[in-house]
Amino acid sequence: MKKSLQIGGAFVGLIVGAGFASGQEIMQYFTSFGIWGTVGGVIATLFFVFLGYTLAQLGADLQTASHKGVIYYLGGRYIGFIFDILITFFLFGVAVVMFAGSGSTFEQMFGISPMIGSIIMVAATILTLLLNVKNIINLIAMVTPYLMTIIFVILIYSIFTMDLSFAEADALAKEQASGASNWFVGALLYVSYNIAAGAALLIVMGGTIKDRKVAGMGGIVGGVMLGALIVLIHIAMFVKIDVVSGVAMPTLELANQIHPAVGVLMAIALLGMMYNTAVGMFYSFTVRFIKPESKSFKPAVVVTGLLGFGASLVGFTTLVGKVYSTMGYLGFALIIAIVIAWARKGKGQKSAIAA
Repeated sequence: MKKSLQIGGAFVGLIVGAGFASGQEIMQYFTSFGIWGTVGGVIATLFFVFLGYTLAQLGADLQTASHKGVIYYLGGRYIGFIFDILITFFLFGVAVVMFAGSGSTFEQMFGISPMIGSIIMVAATILTLLLNVKNIINLIAMVTPYLMTIIFVILIYSIFTMDLSFAEADALAKEQASGASNWFVGALLYVSYNIAAGAALLIVMGGTIKDRKVAGMGGIVGGVMLGALIVLIHIAMFVKIDVVSGVAMPTLELANQIHPAVGVLMAIALLGMMYNTAVGMFYSFTVRFIKPESKSFKPAVVVTGLLGFGASLVGFTTLVGKVYSTMGYLGFALIIAIVIAWARKGKGQKSAIAA
């Protein structure tokens, strides 16, 4: 069970980043559809549980230490190549969103220019990679219980201080910018782009466990935790939609409503997760092209970091809506490949795995 919890926590750690914890992703893909967004949250939870279970077990079966091998296993030579390219560049896109998110956090919480906030995060990320500090992404799992506690406090506060009727909240919520055409597509897109970013690493984590049942349980635990966070954040923002409407960092705004000290705690949690996610994604992106021990690795880190900073100037809210939704549609193909792999294994075709 301990190993399952570790996998589940790491799964959550891969997914939870600036857009998720800040509430901006949840706002665009769930809350903007009003009450129906809650149903979307439940559907997303079921998908995360199924995909987490399947991917972790696939990793245990393949016993692989390389995400490239897994992707090619899922898609074959040609489709696997396309998956590899898409996922690699999506890693860059997620890191850029972290940079933009840190800028918004510094501005909203401390009154610092978004550009300065982004520069601080970019500098911290580059310095970390130059020092060859590895496994940073694992630290996110340690932040997850801390984040869930704060989110739960915010939810309780929001419900007991709700000033709107459900009808008023529903109407106002539907006026917010959406990342999809309807609540069902929003839920699928949300799962899709998150799996596009986290699938390969989740499978590799599953590969560290020989017992496929333990690995599968880890995927289930992670899926349930993700779903709980989605629904909790969505409800908290829905009942206080009059407060968070148009705000770049909704959960941070709600935390400030409780007490400035809670706001500071939330800001620290956000910045910590952005830093971990940015380092993890940027490291994964860079090593896809250049080996860490190569002499050109450090210069590549600096150049890539500067490019990421330039891209982050587009703005956090815009990036969440554009980058994530675009990759979400492309990620549908990956989900289909995962379902096919699951069905193939269900029919007892183990020979493909052995090969």
